[in-house]
Order: sequence, then structure tokens, then C-alpha cells
Amino acid sequence: MGERAAYPSDLTDEQWAVIGPFLQAWKTRHPSVSGHQGRYELREIVNAIFYQNRTGCQWAYLPHDLPPKSATYYYFARWRDDGTDQVIHDLLRCQVREKAGRTEDPSAVVLDTQSVRVANNVPAATTGKDAAKKVPGRKRGLAVDALGLVIAVVVTAASVTDNAIGIRLLDQVVAHTPTVTRAWVDAGFKQDMALHGAVLGVDVEVVKRADTRPGFVPVRRRWIVEQTLGTLMLHRRLVREYESRPESSVSRTWWASTANLVRRLTGTSTPTWRQR
Repeated sequence: MGERAAYPSDLTDEQWAVIGPFLQAWKTRHPSVSGHQGRYELREIVNAIFYQNRTGCQWAYLPHDLPPKSATYYYFARWRDDGTDQVIHDLLRCQVREKAGRTEDPSAVVLDTQSVRVANNVPAATTGKDAAKKVPGRKRGLAVDALGLVIAVVVTAASVTDNAIGIRLLDQVVAHTPTVTRAWVDAGFKQDMALHGAVLGVDVEVVKRADTRPGFVPVRRRWIVEQTLGTLMLHRRLVREYESRPESSVSRTWWASTANLVRRLTGTSTPTWRQR
């Protein structure tokens, strides 16, 4: 890290020991054509991504003692496009599950969606209005396991139905985690999704709210994914949609979840903006 002062979002030595080997292996497999090793350490690149995720700052506002946009975005886009961000996340998730006494891959998932307003720079072609929640923007769909660890991510226009997003989530879950045989959802997911799940070998169960109390009420099974969505909101870059491409928003979600995983593996924490 050199001589610069550390930011709260920076990887500690212990955390880098967890995530570093994966990125070093990636670097070995992708040598520069010219043989140039790069001006910035991969640890600092990840620190810049974590900083931007936590603070929500614009690319041009990355601190001068972190790698600039040109270098940070280069790696962010490479890892987004070749799936490295998800591969690293999934390997760490398996470690967290084993540490918790679980098998590497889950047998059940919980699905939910979240509508998020967009910034002015986001193309209108990738946005819409959530008819139920009256929120204009994009919709983030998650599938999580019983520990609240992210299994699949989908980002679409907010006008896309929960049912359509749920079908895409199930496809991803089965493709990456074929051990899953059961999924719990809320009443926003319709019969088409249950039929699609049956074709994939996944039993989809709708968990309905059993009371009429106003406000937020934790619901059996469903509260797990709702808690995960809330935890991800501690990363300000996810509070509003700033990404021009939905794929970048998905990558942001993987990195936010990865930051949570390395903290769970090392027993460390990061101060949140809500504490300020």
C-alpha cells in the first residue's frame, strides 16, 4: 500500500491474504503482450473499487492516492466481462459456508427484488417504472442461501416483472449451483415461475405474509434475502443506480458482497456511513 494513509474500506493484510491469491492467479493467466507488469498493484485496484462502492463517489472523484479511473476501470471492466468478479465471490462464499459448518453449495435459496432510482446519466433504454412500487429506475433481483449469501444477481429496468426476473434468477442458480432444489419467494412471483422451477427441478414455494400489521414485519424464510438487500445498501454506490450498463451494476453487487465475505472470513468490520 506504500506510505499513504489507509481508508476504512481498504483491505487489511489479513483480508488481502484471502482474496489476493485469486487475483494473482488471474494476473498470471493474463500477462501483458508487451510484458509490462502494470503500474498499480492489484490490491490497490481492489481498494479503489471498494472505496467507490462504499462512498458512492464518481470516477473523477477517486482520491489521488488511489489508482486513477483509467487503471481502476480497466480492471473493473475486465473482471466484469470475463466473470472474474463472480468467480472470486463464489469461491469465497464456499469458504464462508464451510466455516459456518455448511456444505460448499446450498440446497435452497430465497429470491426477492428491489427497485432503485437512477441517476441522470443512466440511459433511459435500460430503465422503467415499477408499476407496484411506483419507483422509476432499475430493479435488482437477488437469490441468496440460508445464510444470506448471494447466489445470483439480475439487474433490469424497474418495469420488468418480478416473475420475469425470478425466472432469470432460477436459470442462473441452476447453472452455477445445481445442488439447489428448493426456492422461497413472496407473492409477487407468479405461477409461471413455479412452472419454470418445476422444469428445472426446483420446488418454488410462495411464502405469504400472515398478518396485516402495518410497516416492515420479518416473514419466515423471506427475511433472509431482505436482510441481505439492506446490508448491501451500506455500499452507497448501490443506493442509487449510477451505472450506464446493467452488467456494471451486477458487478458492483458482486464486489459489495465480496467485501462482506472477506470480513466474515477474517472477523473484521468496516465503519459505515450511517455511523458518521
